[in-house]
Amino acid sequence: MANIAFIGLGNMGGPMAINLAKAGHQVCVFDLSADAVAHVVAAGASTKASAIACVQGAQFVISMLPAGKHVDAVYLAENTGLINHIEAGCLVIDSSTIDAATSCKVAKALATKDINFVDAPVSGGVGGAVAGTLSFMVGGSTEEFAQAEPILMAMGKNIFHAGVHGAGQIAKVCNNMLLSVLMVGTSEALQLGLANGLDPKVLSNIMSKSSGSNWTLDGYNPCPGVMDNVPASNDYQGGFMVDLMAKDLGLAMETSLASQSSTPMGALARSLYAMHAASGNGSKDFSSIFKLFNKK
Repeated sequence: MANIAFIGLGNMGGPMAINLAKAGHQVCVFDLSADAVAHVVAAGASTKASAIACVQGAQFVISMLPAGKHVDAVYLAENTGLINHIEAGCLVIDSSTIDAATSCKVAKALATKDINFVDAPVSGGVGGAVAGTLSFMVGGSTEEFAQAEPILMAMGKNIFHAGVHGAGQIAKVCNNMLLSVLMVGTSEALQLGLANGLDPKVLSNIMSKSSGSNWTLDGYNPCPGVMDNVPASNDYQGGFMVDLMAKDLGLAMETSLASQSSTPMGALARSLYAMHAASGNGSKDFSSIFKLFNKK
């Protein structure tokens, strides 16, 4: 079993750290939220007064942070950066969803201290984090991927080596851009059916057995009452927030600009999610975009 430091215990990070502790690893956690720390400690982890104290002696450091600027500051800040306190040979696994350039910058800086690094953003939402069924998209060398894989298996079931440093982040934004487009398309199709008198359960079943079948329709239906145990049937609470989808779509657009790629559907989805967030829906699940197409 490994000695692991885990930094960042939000909706995703907390359950991930708990699964590591349940797997028998020694997990020391740190977060600015005392309540978040207490919840994970109650599940078997330990904590220390600072992130610096947590990482000292750790074989693995895992972070789940909001944005690239936070990852940069946590690892590379001049006086408080963890780069000065992580031991040589340790592997840093950053599961934050951030821009690939920051991942590459952190990887390069850590390498000067003989610290290994992979970017390993996740897919699967809070439900997947709790169940330990996340998908990890990993960027790093073959050797770093092999070092990370046994640890990631305690938190997920699908572990993919996407390529070199930064490749995990690219794969993540491609996935989430497609997810957003599918959710928008599914929502407007269901609303079209409703506006013309169809039962959304019947329509969903028809499309699920036809060429319109997709994950947002079959496993995460955005229409309230069609499917149990999804955010749509809980006033869009829980799941993956609109604000986070809007952030990820912003990263996708930055990535498309950098490579001069054409992403018209992604650009439209970003505009729709930005508009939906600006209307006060930022904290709701991203499937709440369904309401944007409500004829009433």
